[in-house]
Amino acid sequence: MRILIVEDDLEAAAYMAKGLRESGYAVEHVADGKEALYRIAAETHDAMVVDRMLPGVDGLTIIKTMRAAGNKTPVLILSALGDVDDRVKGLKAGGDDYLTKPYAFSELQARLEALLRRGGGEAAETSLRVADLELDLVSRTAARSGRPIELKPKEFLLLEYLMRHAGHVVTRTMLLENVWDYSFDPQTNVIDVHISRLRHKIDRDFDKPLLHTIRGAGYTIRDPR
Repeated sequence: MRILIVEDDLEAAAYMAKGLRESGYAVEHVADGKEALYRIAAETHDAMVVDRMLPGVDGLTIIKTMRAAGNKTPVLILSALGDVDDRVKGLKAGGDDYLTKPYAFSELQARLEALLRRGGGEAAETSLRVADLELDLVSRTAARSGRPIELKPKEFLLLEYLMRHAGHVVTRTMLLENVWDYSFDPQTNVIDVHISRLRHKIDRDFDKPLLHTIRGAGYTIRDPR
């Protein structure tokens, strides 16, 4: 299941994302309303956690906009505003549930699980494919043209994130937020090292490379056809 977190408190978002990933969810994070609207329009998610107070575009406006566009993705609203009137406004804006800060992670997870059950969403993805490269999300294995590729845990997470965004440019900041959980200094070369190792493993001995560096922007994985 894919969860989109829209939260400008980076520490809180990292804590939430870490817990959800450990529970088996694929998690993405954005920190402002404008980026959230772009991400919602470009990608599909099984549920969203949206902070009410955000820079750029506030959480209720995000929800109203997506509902007006026919997007029915379940939304859990987070807010420090806990009065009855505030909760009512959130639900009338199109939110499916409302959780007041501070909260216990176990309650947030339980509420998300309830929303996912209520929504009766599609079965979770079990594999990803780009051209002849396949990633099995159940067995945590990879292969290209049927040839097994041995990946370390972080390499697997990196490849999974790139494949979920196939054809789009993935920035270093996006990788920092979603693969490394802000757990290292962004000035280090850890991303470059992992990208280099991953490229060697998935493109070695093949005529058409799948993983590309977009100078000054980030990285992308795409079908060469």
